[in-house]
Amino acid sequence: MAFLADALSRIKPSATIAVSQKARELKAAGRDIIGLGAGEPDMDTPDNIKQAAIDAMMRGETKYPPVSGIPQLREAIAAKFKRENGLDYKPSQTIVGTGGKQILFNGLMATLNTGDEVVIPTPYWVSYPEMVALCGGTPVFAPTTIASNFKLTAEALEKAITPKTKWFIFNSPSNPSGAAYSRDELKALTDVLMRHPHVWVMTDDMYEHLVYGDFTYFTPAQVEPKLYDRTLTINGVSKAYSMTGWRIGYAAGPEPLIKAMDMIQGQQTSGACTIAQWAAVEALNGTQDYIPVRRKIFEGRRDLIVSMLNQAKGIRCPTPEGAFYVYPSCAGTIGKKAPSGKVIETDEDFVSELLQAEGVAVVHGSAFGLGPNFRISYATSNEALEEAGRRIQRFCNTLV
Repeated sequence: MAFLADALSRIKPSATIAVSQKARELKAAGRDIIGLGAGEPDMDTPDNIKQAAIDAMMRGETKYPPVSGIPQLREAIAAKFKRENGLDYKPSQTIVGTGGKQILFNGLMATLNTGDEVVIPTPYWVSYPEMVALCGGTPVFAPTTIASNFKLTAEALEKAITPKTKWFIFNSPSNPSGAAYSRDELKALTDVLMRHPHVWVMTDDMYEHLVYGDFTYFTPAQVEPKLYDRTLTINGVSKAYSMTGWRIGYAAGPEPLIKAMDMIQGQQTSGACTIAQWAAVEALNGTQDYIPVRRKIFEGRRDLIVSMLNQAKGIRCPTPEGAFYVYPSCAGTIGKKAPSGKVIETDEDFVSELLQAEGVAVVHGSAFGLGPNFRISYATSNEALEEAGRRIQRFCNTLV
């Protein structure tokens, strides 16, 4: 359609949203569907956070907020970064947006010019390259492998950087793979970045609190303080506090960048919902007791689905360190015939036939830039995961 902007030709719809929508439609049509596509905790927002929102409403905190966030939340964000990450930010170096996605987009919009490159490890969250393209930049993909548990090596990062590189987008724990980087693994990457002072770091720490076993979390500017002045550290309340629908993300970084993002947001959405911001103040400042409890639940789910997937013919699933995703390879099923008679040639074929035959909705790996794999979100009940595991095993047994 000639009326639409040329920029739309540079992007694709979100595959994860498409899978969730397809699962909803099939359920509405009467199919027995287990949806493992959505990256959303199934636990409810904690009661103290809900109460803070109610209290804010009753106090009349229902007017337009400042574009960058209410002062109380910006102070809470600065305190969080100091307390949990050892990073010193003033409230004026922080910004609040309508979800982490808006923060990412505004950071790119404020900095990218035509021809600027952004290095993105594969597999990647589906929105990263599309945001870069919409903002006029060029995504450059740095591959990982299942042998390295989908972690980027220093060599691969070095190879991807050119004089045109403006940003390196880093996500640990990763969506979609769940891979999380130890201090030493992260130091190897920051050492590369120190050799390229023109490259800035956009780190998406949204799954920071969802790491398992004895894993200790680190963020880039914490490991290499000399990167502080060229790092935008992004986080939010969606995952750790089960607040996806409240739509609050935040970041901290150099003040000139934050001011530029504020200017964009002022002409775009203005400030995020005031009531949700007061809820986020309580999330960050209030009790954190439920985080380790919920983390333990997710860890058990991870172990369950990894075990069941590794018992399915043709499937290989590494054990990730964090988030609530697994990213198994379905390479062993390629070339085999599904019950419908279709030969599976790609990971997209695999997930399509799995949905059709067994009613299990997952996302194909090629949507995340690396296949043949698929992503499962285990942010659902043990019962649903067990049944999904049985169905996947049964489906793989039918392939010939």
